[in-house]
Amino acid sequence: MNLIELQGVAKSFRAADGTARSVLELVDFHLADGEIVALLGKSGSGKSTLLRIMAGLIPADHGKVEYRQRPIYGPVAGIAMVFQSFALFPWLTVQQNVELGLEAQGVPAVERETRADAVLEMIGLAGFGGALPRELSGGMKQRVGIARALVTKPDILLMDEAFSALDVLTGETLRNDMLELWDGDQIPTKGILIVSHNIEEAVMMADRIIILASDPGRIRDEITIDLPRPRDADSVEVRALIDEVYGLMTQRPTQEATAGASATAHLGYRLPNTDISRIEAVLELLADPPFDGHADLPQLAEESELADEELFPTYEALGLMGLVQVDKGDIHLTALGRHYADADQARRQEIFGQQLLTHVPLAAHIRRNLESESTGTLSEKRFLELLEDFMDAVEAKRVLEVAIEWGRYGEVYGYDYHTGRLTLPDKSEI
Repeated sequence: MNLIELQGVAKSFRAADGTARSVLELVDFHLADGEIVALLGKSGSGKSTLLRIMAGLIPADHGKVEYRQRPIYGPVAGIAMVFQSFALFPWLTVQQNVELGLEAQGVPAVERETRADAVLEMIGLAGFGGALPRELSGGMKQRVGIARALVTKPDILLMDEAFSALDVLTGETLRNDMLELWDGDQIPTKGILIVSHNIEEAVMMADRIIILASDPGRIRDEITIDLPRPRDADSVEVRALIDEVYGLMTQRPTQEATAGASATAHLGYRLPNTDISRIEAVLELLADPPFDGHADLPQLAEESELADEELFPTYEALGLMGLVQVDKGDIHLTALGRHYADADQARRQEIFGQQLLTHVPLAAHIRRNLESESTGTLSEKRFLELLEDFMDAVEAKRVLEVAIEWGRYGEVYGYDYHTGRLTLPDKSEI
């Protein structure tokens, strides 16, 4: 039986100019009884939006959204959500934070206390009921967030990057504890849906992995995992699955691969969330022994000691700039990438600037507008408003910040932080 079912779900938000910006398109999905599903996808794939639609926090524009064959029109008592940011009220104790959901449901005080005590003990927080959130570590705060969700005895638990704000060891420990509760039938939850950037986490936890494409979000690939839990992260089967997911996550669209393009970019392209130092660090790691310009992505990830949410944007940036090619879970330097790795600092910045103008339309657009302006200077607001035609204001600000950093490094344009104005290179200090 399906706990949640989506058919033809679409969602749009209004851009700054009032036009609809599609976030999700024709999504068909189900979560079955007894199943853990992981959702993977880059920024712009609508993962969190999809979770919020399932939780009844926001409505879909089109399509069918059902919980146990009944339409979802708002928050559902049988569905609970755990957030990345912990979302605890700092002025309430641990016990009070955990009891909030029960209080909202009208559960009497005595029963609230009994149920909260039980779930705090189960999640490893016995004795911390009177503590305030500021007294807790990040891992303990997230345990409170999970306890607050579990105390309502939900059918479905939605986890929006619940482990990503934690260090690797803490996140792994909490993940394993959750799986022990699940596989040991210690919680009444019938289905779990996880949004994650961590491929190993998804493979270790999930019965199915869904990979979403971006702009707009839609299901691109699905992998069924038949391995029993607990799973050995070093086993041949698990490593093969991790390799497979890496390959799918870095797979280029068919039309792009046919054309041999390094990346598909347009004026509103969501520039990957990575900086110059990380781009060059990964490039140098790839260029040096033992990789010598060619690596298996999971091996490079292990060697770099960076999380997937840091590495995938960096791979994307390197590919976008024509410095690497990524295919089927492997990455290798292009001739230009090798030249870049061997170049001195001045030559690196020159190459970066040239590639930026060639492959990033936003950077080229900024430069052209500055050249056509008699003063050689323009407010960043102009470009923020342009980006808000393609994405929300927060994402537009992030993308412009990336474009500014990259442009300054490549000496394509300058930027005055105090005035918020972009300038031609000879008009300001880069």
